[in-house]
Amino acid sequence: MRPQWTWFPSAHCQDSKSPGPDQERERRWAELFDQLDLNKDGHIDIVELRTGLAGRGLSRGSLEKMVEAGDTNQDGVLDFKEFTQYLRTHEKELKLMFRSLDKNNDGQIDAAEIQHSLRTIGVEISLKDATRILQRMDKDGTMTIDWNEWRDFFLFRPLTNMEDVARYWKRSMMLDIGEQLTVPDDFSEEEKKSGYVWRQLMAGAFAGSVSRTGTAPLDRLKVFRQVHGFVDFKGTVLNGFQYMLKEGGLRSLWRGNGINVLKIAPETAIKFTAYEKIKNVMRSKNETRNLRVHERFVAGSLAGATAQTAIYPMEVLKTRLTLRKTGQYSGIADCAKQILQREGVAAFYKGYVPNLLSIVPYAGIDLAVYETLKFAWLNRNRGLADPGVMVLVGCGAVSSTCGQLASYPLALIRTRMQAQASVKGAPKPSMLASLYSIVTQEGVAGLYRGISPNLLKVVPAVSVSYVVYEYTRIVLGVDIEGRRGGKEKA
Repeated sequence: MRPQWTWFPSAHCQDSKSPGPDQERERRWAELFDQLDLNKDGHIDIVELRTGLAGRGLSRGSLEKMVEAGDTNQDGVLDFKEFTQYLRTHEKELKLMFRSLDKNNDGQIDAAEIQHSLRTIGVEISLKDATRILQRMDKDGTMTIDWNEWRDFFLFRPLTNMEDVARYWKRSMMLDIGEQLTVPDDFSEEEKKSGYVWRQLMAGAFAGSVSRTGTAPLDRLKVFRQVHGFVDFKGTVLNGFQYMLKEGGLRSLWRGNGINVLKIAPETAIKFTAYEKIKNVMRSKNETRNLRVHERFVAGSLAGATAQTAIYPMEVLKTRLTLRKTGQYSGIADCAKQILQREGVAAFYKGYVPNLLSIVPYAGIDLAVYETLKFAWLNRNRGLADPGVMVLVGCGAVSSTCGQLASYPLALIRTRMQAQASVKGAPKPSMLASLYSIVTQEGVAGLYRGISPNLLKVVPAVSVSYVVYEYTRIVLGVDIEGRRGGKEKA
């Protein structure tokens, strides 16, 4: 059983009024080093740091930066001298930052000073948001931050400037649960110029490809249930798999996956580019200000609508290929050719209206739930460092799932309209007609047909997506916290 650590009461530096401050500080750092040195070999490695500081929500990237910064002899570990030298140097940096924040030199930082400091680097936040940042560090409830609270909060985090503070809780990961993509929030100009943005998007796209491929059988079962309803496709999830295996063999479970993976790259690129353009329009003349929550929602919805409009024919192809019988189409090109010949160009936009309408509840619920979970965590964990990757992954997964549930009836109607094969020129059922038909024949529950396999794939999809994303960003040299990694260790 891992021992419980009490870090900062024993790691505090003494102020200048205490007798022998340097000696006392060294003694307490020695105690801290001894606690972190789990195998008592006189060195601290990355594994020991992760174990000892697990409760502080620090990412592996942060700890690797700490080791890299302090490892003067380049042996990959920290001895006591290197450890204390790192803390001493880092404290000086933190002290300079604290003094630059403390505008009135009263030894305390308040919310207005945080707001002012972020504004000077081009990050526009409300006083309410500045107060929330403050509350995360305010251990004694005074609504101000003294030097001890500031140092304790950032001592083991490689913080160098106020831009790093503003980076907290930025949605910096692409989570793909096989439905609508989550595009990360704002990137700095430095990140855009360095190529970091596209490396991160590339990592997310690759992770999404692996995730979608791994959960493709569940996705195909969901589409079958959505289209055929309870009349033609009865039984449990297991019965559904047995039907597909009997009809087309094991490989048939992955029908439609190729086009589902292919559309990730253009959808990601278009959505991100549109998001950036729309944000610039919203900012108007003030190019540096951060968008408010409702503005991010509008920008995200419009970007999603733009991306969906551009790649929607691929969505129709995906549905048709997923539902195809053995020998019906020889491939993606053959499927597109047959649809064009029999149904015309308009067939590639069947179900477009319900698909467009589903973006608003998805984006709205997704963002609202994410913000709610984020601030709930902050309120319960005041004084801790940033929440860590797993908390972000959990919040992203839950919020995306809630958004998906809210928009599911529209997604089901879209899929049924996409699946309808008709003769060129024949009347096409409308969205309202499809809705009326489902409710009258199957009841309200019919609007959630296929939801069970869809929910079953959330956990494996998020897990696979996150793991692959982590390893891909390491290969590409991207730190999850927003920088190009120095020496990443797999």
